[in-house]
Amino acid sequence: MARKTNTDRSARRRGGRRFGDGGSRRSRRKVEFPLEALDYRNVNLLKQFTTESGRILPRKYTGLPALYQRRLTRAIKRARQMLLLP
Repeated sequence: MARKTNTDRSARRRGGRRFGDGGSRRSRRKVEFPLEALDYRNVNLLKQFTTESGRILPRKYTGLPALYQRRLTRAIKRARQMLLLP
């Protein structure tokens, strides 16, 4: 059986980002509030990051950094336990 060569690798590559292809990057949304504002008592801020049915929006839609998103999730879950959010 013939051995596969490295030239086959380029044919397998799917539309992923390659170095030097000049692709556009998503611009990061600037966070307008400090990290301390992410608190379970700040219900008005937490409602902005939930849907009408009460689901938490993912980072893809919120544009928050990972640290902010983790703290946001924790604050929303705490607010739900305290019955501050539906």
